[in-house]
Amino acid sequence: GTTTLDYNLGRMIVNAGDNQARKKLGVTLSVVSNLGVLAFFKYTAFGIQSVQELARTMRWGDVQVPEFLTNIILPAGISFYVFQSLSYCIDLYRGHAKPAQSLLDFTCFVSLFPHLDAGPIVRYGIIADQMRNREHTVEKFALGLTRFSFGLAKKILLADPMGAIADAAFAAGPGSLTTFGAWVGIFAYAFQIYFDFSAYSDMAIGLAKTMGFYFVENFDSPYKSRSITDFWRRWHMSLSAFLRDYLYIPLGGNRKGAARTYINLMLTMLIGGLWHGASWTFVIWGGIHGSMLAIERAARNIKFTEHLAAPFKVVPTFFILLITWVFFRAENLDVALRYLSLMFGQGDVFDSALLLERTLTRDFNMIQLVICGFAAWMMPNTQTILHRFVWWKGLLGMALFILAVAVMFARGHSPFLYFQF
Repeated sequence: GTTTLDYNLGRMIVNAGDNQARKKLGVTLSVVSNLGVLAFFKYTAFGIQSVQELARTMRWGDVQVPEFLTNIILPAGISFYVFQSLSYCIDLYRGHAKPAQSLLDFTCFVSLFPHLDAGPIVRYGIIADQMRNREHTVEKFALGLTRFSFGLAKKILLADPMGAIADAAFAAGPGSLTTFGAWVGIFAYAFQIYFDFSAYSDMAIGLAKTMGFYFVENFDSPYKSRSITDFWRRWHMSLSAFLRDYLYIPLGGNRKGAARTYINLMLTMLIGGLWHGASWTFVIWGGIHGSMLAIERAARNIKFTEHLAAPFKVVPTFFILLITWVFFRAENLDVALRYLSLMFGQGDVFDSALLLERTLTRDFNMIQLVICGFAAWMMPNTQTILHRFVWWKGLLGMALFILAVAVMFARGHSPFLYFQF
């Protein structure tokens, strides 16, 4: 539905010629319809729940709504394909892209399967020429398979073991987790979400390359970031670029004075947080990131950090990221606040917490944590390793693929984290 609508609205925008009113009507209909669909499926239940909680708090009584509105099933990939379809009409309106030659071309763009469920977010202007003209070579095919194999190994060998540790830590009830166990859990989650999502991106980019497509990179060693601003240049780069070009800049960017710039940064990250999920924890996650971006922009003329060695910038940045990941991972605000309290030594701890701590910190888990830390901070990223194909890289990819599949069948696997968004 969204694909057919945006294709025809795109034709309306292009055929409008110099009729600016008709162009604006077309792009407005695209924005309203796409965001309306996204809002209905992702935020209806959240809005109803918030109103009900407010009504109970204010003693206004219970707010009754039809049951189906609180049990809406989220269509797979909706957050990603709505953004892609929407960006097509906006780019046509701005003159940044040429119209699709046919509905089939546009449908193929929106539904291109490697990146459909979790990105990277690919814009039509980047991929339009590739729809009809692609170069197929044995080297590109081999490099694509190798990139896919590296991604699968990241997912099964690095992300999934970290996920098991993080799940156990966050599932612990009140008094069942020690302070050290809480820190182990959030370190594990930080590694899980990075290796899980970058693994999916590697697999999507690799699959696309085997078919002759070029997808934009989505990660650039984000835990090596020296500031939160630097982090958003390295983490989920296709989403960062989308929010910058279609939200931050249209809001005014940095063109309307310092105060407005800080407000725009905050609004962009708050909306980015809500895009990830309909929960106050995601709002707080986005608010912290927006606040840090505004603070760093305000302090960019202060030179007291420029002579610091890299570790003295990377460590505090990663510490802030760990705090934000608590809100990103927690099921609700109460769980997030309780977990943060435990991280800083507050709250009761029962004897059973020591047993869980021993489980979380057993030798095998700690070795895996160290391996993940080494991969995140010491090794080059995947695109650097695989910038060109060499025979030994292919053999390494094949060995990693076989190992990952063997481990997957022996131990099982968990879904990709970003499928939920």
